[in-house]
Amino acid sequence: MGDPKRIVAEGYDRIGDDLRPRFDETAGQVRGWFLSEILQRVPEGSDLLELGCGAGVDAIELADGRRYTGVDLSGVMISLARGRVPSGTFVHGDLASVAFPKVSFDAVVSLYVFGHVPANEHVPTFRRVFEWLRPGGVFCASVPSGAHDGMQEDFVGVPMYFAAIGRDATESALREIGFGLEISEVREELEPTGETVSFHWAVARKPA
Repeated sequence: MGDPKRIVAEGYDRIGDDLRPRFDETAGQVRGWFLSEILQRVPEGSDLLELGCGAGVDAIELADGRRYTGVDLSGVMISLARGRVPSGTFVHGDLASVAFPKVSFDAVVSLYVFGHVPANEHVPTFRRVFEWLRPGGVFCASVPSGAHDGMQEDFVGVPMYFAAIGRDATESALREIGFGLEISEVREELEPTGETVSFHWAVARKPA
């Protein structure tokens, strides 16, 4: 296997704007539920960071009335996101190493992204998210519910890297770091391939 991050970046560069319509047909209901949970917790005027903003489709809602920053490993995705949310600030970079000042965000959001992050980088990134959040801020994320690490040769037409530490390890890490869990649920959904997958959806709050 080559460099996982190069594989992810090049894969999403090739997929471009073709990904989201396929997934909205299958995972749209779960994503919509979670977006509503996020928006209820993050009022207008908040500073919100999205890790793995993709083509910026969710950013349209997340940025509405908020100061929005999006990060993505794919240059093509960043370009698409900028076009959708001209008011946002976008960073072409790696969510596991990007730097932000401490206590600078009211919310950090990451949907379907940690599944592309090497497993040994999940918990260190959670710790950095905790530092970036202001007291009372929320971390809203979906992660694969089971642990795995490896390549999928055909993910909507491109090779793709996937990794995860699983629900139990994610919950334990978030609590150990100091988060309180407001939502921690596993929900199943269909991928465009017809395969059933399950994701762990978590809302974790930094103490006020």
